[in-house]
Amino acid sequence: MRDNPSLRNIPIAIGGSSERRGVIATCNYPARKFGVRSAMASAYALKLCPNLKLVKGRMTVYQEESQKIRAIFADYTDLIEPLSLDEAYLDVTGSSLFKGSATRIAEEIRQRIASELNLTASAGVAPCKFVAKVASDENKPNGLCVVTPDQLDEFVKAMSLKKIPGVGQVTVQKLNQLGLHTCADVRAYPITELQKRFGKFGQVIWDRAHGIDERPVQTNRIRKSVGVERTLSEDIQTVEACDEIIDKLYTTLQERLTAHQQKHNGGRPPNIRTLGVKLKFSDFQLTSAEHRYPSVHRSAFKPLLQEAYQRSNGRGIRLVGLQVGLAEKDENKQLDLPFETGGT
Repeated sequence: MRDNPSLRNIPIAIGGSSERRGVIATCNYPARKFGVRSAMASAYALKLCPNLKLVKGRMTVYQEESQKIRAIFADYTDLIEPLSLDEAYLDVTGSSLFKGSATRIAEEIRQRIASELNLTASAGVAPCKFVAKVASDENKPNGLCVVTPDQLDEFVKAMSLKKIPGVGQVTVQKLNQLGLHTCADVRAYPITELQKRFGKFGQVIWDRAHGIDERPVQTNRIRKSVGVERTLSEDIQTVEACDEIIDKLYTTLQERLTAHQQKHNGGRPPNIRTLGVKLKFSDFQLTSAEHRYPSVHRSAFKPLLQEAYQRSNGRGIRLVGLQVGLAEKDENKQLDLPFETGGT
């Protein structure tokens, strides 16, 4: 939209080059009004929005713009945790700029992104990471939301549980079945029951519902997984056909693990936590099977595939994926300021 004026004010989506099998990487706000969203099949997106224009991605351009954005961030703090090409947490606790005002810093960064790169940027300012993340979504695509320490409790109390980062659709459904829809509901619910039903994540839900998030901004953000997947041009019907795809994916997975090892782990093999297989059925429903494994072996994916495939119930398979979960380190509370910029 920025670089091609003819794309302004019309619904566009990035990716999805094949109308039958493509998947939307992202889309603009005119497209979202029709219900189009990222990770949606292109064919379905075109049903929702027949005039949707599919545009090829330009990863090199996105990477270049991302570097420029991060250079702007670096003028205000060294404590930057990238989340993606266009989003990051900034810890400005120790900054003396604008007499330490995180709000003024956020305003100036947004102004600079607009004037220097001709892009919009939304920002959230809050005393902890997850609230700052939620706040950054409040006034998109080009706004600022500030949650002061005095406002934190009321802001969180009224928050829908589906807004908490990490609480996905399945977890939301389970929480709703318990009569839990907002953080206020969780506060009135026994923590022991949350832990019984959701394990360790029950404690996380309880903490977030009380506005607690002590994770620091990690300047060297630890990658939590390495994966590879393939959307197939035609549905496949048998577990043997899926296993043949896994053979091909496994080679790519090894290459990605090696690249991760060289780039992020000082050449040392990464600590493996889990292995998983993901399948998407012909009706677009996703399923996965994941178990703990200390190392990566081709043979370990066979029982995982069998477990996932048993849920097909006669449906064809349109996507096969492999996932390796990496061991995480402990996390600890900082003043966070996440940014999300408009795509180029």
